[in-house]
Amino acid sequence: MSQPLTNAAEFTVSEIAQAVKRTVEDEFGHVRVRGEISGFRGQHSSGHAYFTLKDDAASIDAVVWKGNYARLAFKPEEGLEVIATGRLTTFPRSSKYQIVIENIEPAGAGALMALLEERRKKLLAEGLFARDRKRPLPYLPRVIGVVTSPTGAVIRDILHRLDDRFPSHVLVWPVRVQGDTCAPEVVNAIEGFNALVPGGPIPRPDLLIVARGGGSIEDLWGFNEEAVVRAVAGSDIPVITAVGHETDTTLVDYASDMRAPTPTAAAEAAVPVRAELIAYVEDQGARQRQTMRRGLMSLKDRLRAASAGLPRPADLASTQRQSLDLASSQLSSALRHFVQARRIAFSNLAASVQPRLIRQSHAELSRGLDVLERRGRAGLAANLERARLTFAPRARQLPAAAATALERKQAALARLVPRLSDKPLRAELRHAQSHIAPLGARLDAAAGQAARARRSHWAQLGKLLETLSYRNVLARGYALVQDEAGQIVTSQAGARPGEALKLSFADGEVGVVVAGAPPTRRKPSRSGPDDGSQESLF
Repeated sequence: MSQPLTNAAEFTVSEIAQAVKRTVEDEFGHVRVRGEISGFRGQHSSGHAYFTLKDDAASIDAVVWKGNYARLAFKPEEGLEVIATGRLTTFPRSSKYQIVIENIEPAGAGALMALLEERRKKLLAEGLFARDRKRPLPYLPRVIGVVTSPTGAVIRDILHRLDDRFPSHVLVWPVRVQGDTCAPEVVNAIEGFNALVPGGPIPRPDLLIVARGGGSIEDLWGFNEEAVVRAVAGSDIPVITAVGHETDTTLVDYASDMRAPTPTAAAEAAVPVRAELIAYVEDQGARQRQTMRRGLMSLKDRLRAASAGLPRPADLASTQRQSLDLASSQLSSALRHFVQARRIAFSNLAASVQPRLIRQSHAELSRGLDVLERRGRAGLAANLERARLTFAPRARQLPAAAATALERKQAALARLVPRLSDKPLRAELRHAQSHIAPLGARLDAAAGQAARARRSHWAQLGKLLETLSYRNVLARGYALVQDEAGQIVTSQAGARPGEALKLSFADGEVGVVVAGAPPTRRKPSRSGPDDGSQESLF
């Protein structure tokens, strides 16, 4: 039974999806969503991050694009409760809505402490806080590198304390000590100091001090970042950390070689007191000189006691002098015997290196090379003959096979021509047939490939013909309206009262007579052209 006609507009799935996408994006601009991160498995190979934000009643898909992920102050972690800022949109392919996140922040101080404890346990399990990894500090560093803000009171306290105790060469690497850029700047400073070449134009520090003043947990959070902790732990230069006040503890304090309660204490731990060191050196020098004097006196006494029991030098050399005289007397006869033995050996070898023997060996090697050359030429000729016997029959069969394939294609095209009822398509078919003859000359080299390409091309043309045929439109419930002359009626003005018309349906034709003036079209319920009207079909 045919379906009743309707004026309801038709939408494609893509149109519905795009309309929903525009509605969601227009209604919800930038939003802040609080929820727990679920399903986070790190960055995708493309650099993007995909996960879900959920609470006890609902969930929403979330995505962080690659560019925004690198700028996040807090990286997403599984199970972390966060406040995400972004914009809502939809993903038409799976009919889902999602939030495109631009910024992430923990949901309160409790979440920060939970994140801090989880990160501490993770790094502790990796061994970054192990005591055996900590290195001793240099007793008297010649160059000290300081990583801190150049405008705060911390750098002034450190420089003042170093000047009081032991004036040293100080290199300051200015960084921001809080905010989104704190962690990457501190990492760059530590890695930059480690990259300096010893003996270069900029001296390489013997000791690093990473310091800042006190503050809240949010202010000090840059020194709890995993990248900063790993940079401190991986530094080849010993590191002293002095972040915050005595009661403030950050993760870099666990990874550093020494944790100072304040920046001033870090300066005191870096160098000794110069006056005390001078006094100590002078005391040690006096003790060393006294010890050396006592040692020299003791050695003199022992030398005098030992010299009394030593034999005379002439007695020690007499035996060796006698052995030397005996060896010199035997040297001349040994040289004569050696020269005579070498002369006999050379005369025995002279018989085997005569020119006649060398020429004979050269002639034998030349004959061997000639034999190998003749064998190589004969083998190459045999291989060429076998290849000719193998491929010659196939080359003779190739034109016949190409002609057979061409005839089959022409027969298939001849069967397909009566089925085509659309004039533009018949013209296109005739145009395609005119190109088949020139292609036949190229089938000798690419018969198989050309046959597959043409078969695919005609299959696509057949599908296109079926798709564009008006009979498919009639099968969906539409009708073709024609007047007595067979012309298509495409508007209301073309249907005059009393005129006989013919309606063509998918399953047959019906004759009708226009009884009155055409009815006025009812205004569509929604703005825009009616996608299902007759004008849109023809």
